[in-house]
Amino acid sequence: MQTTGNSTVRVLIASLAGTTIEFFDFYIYATAAVLVFPKLFFPSSDPASALLQSFATFALAFFARPVGAILFGHFGDRIGRKATLVASLMTMGPSTVAIGLLPTYHSIGVAAPILLAIFRFGQGLGLGGEWGGAVLLATENAPAHKKSWYGMFPQLGAPLGFILSSGTFLGLSRFLSEEDFLTYGWRIPFIASALLIGIGLYVRLKLTETPVFLKVVAQHQQVTLPMRTIFTQHGRALLLGTLSALALFVLFYLMTVFTLSWGTTALHYPKSDFLHAQLIGILFFALGIPLSAQLADRFGRSPVLLWVAVAIFLFGLAFGHLFKADHWGNTVIFLGLGLFLMGGMYGPMGTTLAELFPPPVRYTGASLSFTLAGILGASLAPYIATFLAKQWGLDFVGYYLCAAATLTFFALWTARTLMREPS
Repeated sequence: MQTTGNSTVRVLIASLAGTTIEFFDFYIYATAAVLVFPKLFFPSSDPASALLQSFATFALAFFARPVGAILFGHFGDRIGRKATLVASLMTMGPSTVAIGLLPTYHSIGVAAPILLAIFRFGQGLGLGGEWGGAVLLATENAPAHKKSWYGMFPQLGAPLGFILSSGTFLGLSRFLSEEDFLTYGWRIPFIASALLIGIGLYVRLKLTETPVFLKVVAQHQQVTLPMRTIFTQHGRALLLGTLSALALFVLFYLMTVFTLSWGTTALHYPKSDFLHAQLIGILFFALGIPLSAQLADRFGRSPVLLWVAVAIFLFGLAFGHLFKADHWGNTVIFLGLGLFLMGGMYGPMGTTLAELFPPPVRYTGASLSFTLAGILGASLAPYIATFLAKQWGLDFVGYYLCAAATLTFFALWTARTLMREPS
């Protein structure tokens, strides 16, 4: 096989750095959607209505991500992984900076939430192409029996990006008054992401193409329309891949966006205290990723993911019992356990989705599976969970998670024969 000039360290740093930047940008929006945007971009006499409108723009990015997956996946499968990864970074980054520069509703009226929605769409478009390319950069340079280990490096970008975003908001909340934070402080992480974009761009421009894609080109295996090939020849893999990632999206956005909103409003935890608790939980998320990747390389991705799906189901049954007001210790355990399980599923998932598809359409197939799972599992999760909690209590939020875990379990079970794992 033809080799590239990419060292192992360069590949892993590039895949990790890029997704860290992308998820940092994504998560600062998620945090601001709870703490800032309802007050500045969706003024209403009913705070709950403003929050739901803010959540609607949060959801918009998940509908943009499949568009990004199709667009960037097409070029990733046609012209290469490297150039497409640079383009995805340059789509999401400027959108994030623009959000930080937006005037509020009180300055420009209804144009403010419209522009916010447009730039949020840009964030989702870029991330739709980012994740799949980063996973392929890692796995297509990996030894056969270390694909899960290599594939977990871009996955680590999620907890690292979250830690950076939450840490930034915690620091701003500590050193700025509430008035100053709402006036200008919330803008700082959005604008500062320009520096991270520059770093990520520098790292990626130093890369060469993956050996797997070079082999596709050498053997003239590129297809004219990867999207058409996915739907006509690999529809079953697309469906199973989407459902296989469903539970991890539901779980993560319940444990971050929903719990932050519910914990600081209905349960009356102080905002800074709850952000600290989430940071502790994210450390367990980060721990679960390499642990599950090692187990997946040793025992197989399918068995590991199936066991984690069962554990998520059981966690859903305990959801309402652990997440309560005035039980701070239980809440920290609750966040840590839920996010550890998220890491357990997230670690091998990138490699799993990538290898459900052959190399000529792998960028498109893996990206589209992941982003469709985001629509089904994450885009409306905070909204659905808030509705269920208000109508019937937190136990029903847990049952919602149980339903997602059940679908994921059966999808993973059915997809076993499609997984290209080393014997």
